[in-house]
Amino acid sequence: MATLVFTQQLSRFTEVPEVDTPAYQLRDALDFAFTINPRLREYVLDEQGHLRLHVVIFIDGRRVLDRQRLDDTLLSDSRVYVLQALSGG
Repeated sequence: MATLVFTQQLSRFTEVPEVDTPAYQLRDALDFAFTINPRLREYVLDEQGHLRLHVVIFIDGRRVLDRQRLDDTLLSDSRVYVLQALSGG
């Protein structure tokens, strides 16, 4: 199963820092995690269901580029990292 890893910044939204999911697409994997903790959805996705600007997701070390469809394929051993994006100047 693919594993979603939520960084410590998101710990206030989820009690489970890692979630194993049978999903083979990123959006399905996120939806699976949201069933465990629905509050996490409003932090990760906006009202249209797109990835919020302050959130970044990496799948097996590769950054997710399509922040709207979130249809990236997951392998059975994929590691998906969901983290708060940092900005500054």
